Amino acid sequence: MPELPEVETTRRGIEPPLLGRRIESIVVRDPRLRWPVTDSVQAACGHEVTAVRRRAKYIIIEVGDGGLLLHLGMSGSVRILTEDEPPRKHDHFDILTREATLRYCDPRRFGSFSWCPRPFEAHPLLNGLGPEPLSEAFSGDHLYRRSRGRRAAVKNFIMDGRIVVGVGNIYASEALFMAGIHPSRAAGRVSAARYAALARAIQDVLGRAVRQGGTTLRDFSGAGGTPGYFAQELLVYDREGRPCLQCGTSITRRVIGQRSSFYCTSCQR
Repeated sequence: MPELPEVETTRRGIEPPLLGRRIESIVVRDPRLRWPVTDSVQAACGHEVTAVRRRAKYIIIEVGDGGLLLHLGMSGSVRILTEDEPPRKHDHFDILTREATLRYCDPRRFGSFSWCPRPFEAHPLLNGLGPEPLSEAFSGDHLYRRSRGRRAAVKNFIMDGRIVVGVGNIYASEALFMAGIHPSRAAGRVSAARYAALARAIQDVLGRAVRQGGTTLRDFSGAGGTPGYFAQELLVYDREGRPCLQCGTSITRRVIGQRSSFYCTSCQR
């Protein structure tokens, strides 16, 4: 599933050809996504794109008095086309300007595409989300305060979008390893000092992944069709049975919260 770095990479890829351009039309070939695409998206037609921004794993294409809200789901991807090209299987919709076309493909149909009126933060999909991990609003103190009394595993805690957005499975495993915290430790039993280290690790791993264009796992590629390269820097994720890069102990895989977690039994406590 595309995580925050992949979505941010996509946002950066589609911003230049869309920003300042007028949306001429939106062609929906197959509305069957996570929620059916409705005619409300046509409200964007005839308006200039004033911003392309990201909130959590959502991309907001701002126009006029609202915006188009796009989520890539599990296998969604976008391409920018500058010439006519026949749609392929699973190409669900196009956003057309005079200069280029944004085409969305989603084989598994878990993505979403909808009209979002202002204020965007009031939309049901965006309301109640936690701070952005790469913003000043996110800190170890924030994690410590929100974790008090919680018995859930710390890995599940930092993957909760109401606590902090965009820390998906891959980057949660990586950040916990960097901070030396066992993924199944109760969130309420992690000290303020260790949460400070974890917040720094989350910001570091996400920042590096954004700079590398995301992590290539199965379906992901950027808006230009190029893969991300952060997979080459993964320390524990998907390395079960291989030696820890710090101590040599075999990396362990365990299912926590129905997701595969990878960690070092020696380095993480």
